[in-house]
Amino acid sequence: MSLNIGDRAPDFALPDTDGNTVKLSDLKGKRVVLYFYPRDNTPGCTKEACGFRDAYEQYQSQEIIVLGVSTDDAKSHQKFVKKFNLPFPLLIDEGGKVSEQYESYGLKKFMGKEYLGITRNTFVISSDGTIEKIYRKVKPDLHATQILTDLI
Repeated sequence: MSLNIGDRAPDFALPDTDGNTVKLSDLKGKRVVLYFYPRDNTPGCTKEACGFRDAYEQYQSQEIIVLGVSTDDAKSHQKFVKKFNLPFPLLIDEGGKVSEQYESYGLKKFMGKEYLGITRNTFVISSDGTIEKIYRKVKPDLHATQILTDLI
């Protein structure tokens, strides 16, 4: 099954860095930018997260919620949030089940080795819970501002 624009976004309930559960269904009525990233504290993921951080006020002014998702644990997320002063929640997708539902988890290759991991994809979920935009295999540098340009 392939996710497409107009499809209902798969619901999820994931813990954030503080142990609070974030449920997509609780965010109905709000626009959500759900971005999947491979690992905390890696160069590309740091650029991407800092891009969202730097544009966060603009996201808030448009009443858009930003959520980052990776398979890293709470301790890793907490260090990442603190080090880079990230103002939005990072969600823990242990085992990659939600990432898989969003077609953002699977076999990857790096330096000739294969492993399971997250692909850098972003989904914009409209206030009615459907997928409004999909960004696949994102380039982290200008991604946060590109989304804002597309949505405003």
